[in-house]
Amino acid sequence: IVECNTAYGGSRASTAMHYQVAADHGFTAIATVVIMDENGSLDIPVRNGRHLNIDRVGAHFPDYQFHVVLSHFKGHAMGGYGGALKNMSIGYASTAGKCLIHTGGTSSTSPWGGDQNTFLESMAEAAKAITDYAGKDNFIYINVMNRLSVDCDCNANPAEPTMADVGILASLDPVALDKACLDIVTSAPDGADLRARITRQNGMLTPTHAAKIGLGNLNYNLVRTD
Repeated sequence: IVECNTAYGGSRASTAMHYQVAADHGFTAIATVVIMDENGSLDIPVRNGRHLNIDRVGAHFPDYQFHVVLSHFKGHAMGGYGGALKNMSIGYASTAGKCLIHTGGTSSTSPWGGDQNTFLESMAEAAKAITDYAGKDNFIYINVMNRLSVDCDCNANPAEPTMADVGILASLDPVALDKACLDIVTSAPDGADLRARITRQNGMLTPTHAAKIGLGNLNYNLVRTD
């Protein structure tokens, strides 16, 4: 299980405290946990980015040959929603890398004050940099659509969900996966609150830009296994 430190303070902002949080929540009991930026950052190239030239990830990123990107799909106060694309971009980014994504490459020390659409597109660009570096065939993506609150788990007091649990979706294409989840929210009779959050933050821009730069496809075939 891998993660990087946060850029907004809290108990996951420093490596030692982050490892303690992982232990407190039982993760270290089921797998090895590595905070990928515990020994610094690594700059990997962003190809043809509109905003980013480099993606600053945890220095341990090259240690891994295959990646299972497991994401809790839900709303997010800044991104509109959180899914595979946000997990790839913000999740792999070191503290400094998170700041670069949030500010469209203008700051590596503060995540605040960036333009909203620039932030959304920068997430897509950082996500593509991850697969370009490690190889797109070395990833599988799983989105868990439960507890579909309008707020992210990073919120200390998230709103209670008003949309019912859906299930688990998986794909080899992170763009198609997020788009399928977004479409489910769009058509859900109880999805109004989450739809409003996604629309307000222009969340659909992230997968749209990701498709435009070649990370994946907005079209998909939803295959039910139940």
